[in-house]
Formats: sequence, C-alpha cells, structure tokens
Amino acid sequence: MSTVLVTGADGQLGSDIVLLLNQLGYKVHGMGKTKLDVTNMDEVTKVVSFLQPEIIIHCAAFTNVDKAESEQDSAFLVNGIATRNIAIAGELHHSKLVYVSTDYVFDGFSTEPYHEFSPVNPINIYGKSKLAGEMMVRDFHTKFFIVRTSWVFGKNGNNFVKTMLKLSKEREKLKVVNDQIGCPTYTIDLAKYIIQLMETSKYGIYHITNSGNCSWFEFAEEIFRETNTPIKLEPCKTEDFPRPASRPNYSVMDNLSLRIHHFDPMPHWKNALSRFLLDAN
Repeated sequence: MSTVLVTGADGQLGSDIVLLLNQLGYKVHGMGKTKLDVTNMDEVTKVVSFLQPEIIIHCAAFTNVDKAESEQDSAFLVNGIATRNIAIAGELHHSKLVYVSTDYVFDGFSTEPYHEFSPVNPINIYGKSKLAGEMMVRDFHTKFFIVRTSWVFGKNGNNFVKTMLKLSKEREKLKVVNDQIGCPTYTIDLAKYIIQLMETSKYGIYHITNSGNCSWFEFAEEIFRETNTPIKLEPCKTEDFPRPASRPNYSVMDNLSLRIHHFDPMPHWKNALSRFLLDAN
C-alpha cells in the first residue's frame, strides 16, 4: 500500500480522509498544524524528504471566509504560498498531489452549473487565495488532482448542519438565506472519491460534490425534517445578513470530470445528510 501524507489532518475533511485511509490499510501520516507548519518551506521539504510519500493530500487551509477579508496576508500565505511549498516538495520526490479547492473560485453569476473548465472569477479574498493555491499547483507540480468542493459538512469541525441543530435548541424560529444555491457535500463521500482518484493517473481538475442542489433555507428545512425538529423557519435574502465577505449566489457544481472518467455518480445530498445524521447519533 502507498504511503500517504495528509496535511490539515485535524480538520473536517482531513480527519475523515485519515480515518478512511487507515481503514483501507494505507501507511498514513496525518499532520495538523502543530505537527507541520506548511508555511515553512524548509520544514515542508524536510518532512516530505523524510517520509517519501507516494501521495500527498493537501487539506490544510485558511478557511474562515469572513476573516480572510481583514487578514488577506494570512489567507494568501496559507492558501497560496504554503501550497507552493507542498507542490515543490512533492514534485521533488515524484509524489502525486491532491489539492482541495473550493466553489468560491467562481463568482456565482452563472445560471447553470459550473464545470471544471468554466471561467474562474472569485469575488472574495478566500476564493482568490484558494485560486492562488490552484495556480501554484499547476505551476510547480506535474502529477496533480485539483479537487473543488462546496458546502462541506462532517463529524469534525463546525458546519451548517451542526449550527442549525445548535440554534434550534436555543430558538423557536430561525431566518435562513434562500437566495444562495449550492451543493451540500458530506466529507465521508468526498474522502472516498479523493481516495479513488488518487490511485489513478487521471490527473487534472475535478469537481466533487454530492449530487443535487438547494438553497441554505432548503438545506435547513431538510435538516429539521430529518431530525423531527419543531422550529419555525423563515426564508430571507443575503442582504438581510450582511457579512464582510461576498458570497456567490449560485455555486452549483457539475462533476463533469468524474463523469467523463467513468467514476460512479456521487450520492444525492439528501442521502448524504441522512447518513451523516445517523452517524452523528
């Protein structure tokens, strides 16, 4: 079995990838930010040189979308420069590289799903810094998979599902945005497809999201329906909840590359949510 280095191993996606890789018998080195400072080129080079991984899955990222607006330097350092460090070190040792990116590389002005070859045009610092990471991967690495995903939820870390369930215990009614449309994605499903992908030589850009799409309001409706939570939900507009960072109104992803490379379709997001809620109990 291959040796795999996973950065950001303490995060929502990274922790599930490490879990699944261990279950499948891979030799896994999961490293969170206390074990590996990905912004330190020397440290990254030493670790990759010592471990000699056949595959690197780069999950480490600056993910606070609103904070990125006021901490631009940190966002580009972690999402751009650190990715360059990983790409250069990985290339030196002929490792395959999986870089986890985001739907936020798109502006959200489309009316049809974005596929892997749609023009990118991020509208916030987070999206711009993640696109910088994509550019670093393409510039400095040859055997790469850029995996864009969206609206991620999983067992570890904060996410929309957990937030809704928490708020439902504190309030009798909730207002949820109904004019942002996207694809909720379960980290377990995403991790499984990343693992399938990394063992191939079908390099390139991939969109990996659960199938189907919804608004945040519709997502909340389904969460409360599945959990039989009695709460009054009210739809509202993005402008009713001003945030420091602009969000794309439409970020539905088309998993075109998975389809043309003959991978199985991703499960529907409602099916994924059901399994997540079952596992969470």
